[in-house]
Amino acid sequence: MVVKPSRLRANLYRLLDRVLRTGEPIEIDRGGKRLLIVPKEKPPRLKNLARREVIVGDPEDLVHLDWSKEWRGDLP
Repeated sequence: MVVKPSRLRANLYRLLDRVLRTGEPIEIDRGGKRLLIVPKEKPPRLKNLARREVIVGDPEDLVHLDWSKEWRGDLP
C-alpha cells in the first residue's frame, strides 16, 4: 500500500494498527521518494486464519470409529 503524507497524517493510528495486524508494510510517497513503515516482528501467519468447525457431530465419535476394513497397507 502506498500513501501520501497527508493521508498518513489523517489516518496515522488506523494505518499503524493495520501494519501491526497484517504485517503488510506501508510505503509513504514524499516527493517521489519512498519511506517504508514495517513491523519489527512479523505476526504469526496462522493468526489470520478464520476458525472453522469441520467436524459435523460429536468429536468423541471419531475416537471409536473402526477403520480396519478401509486400511490398505500397500500405500506408500
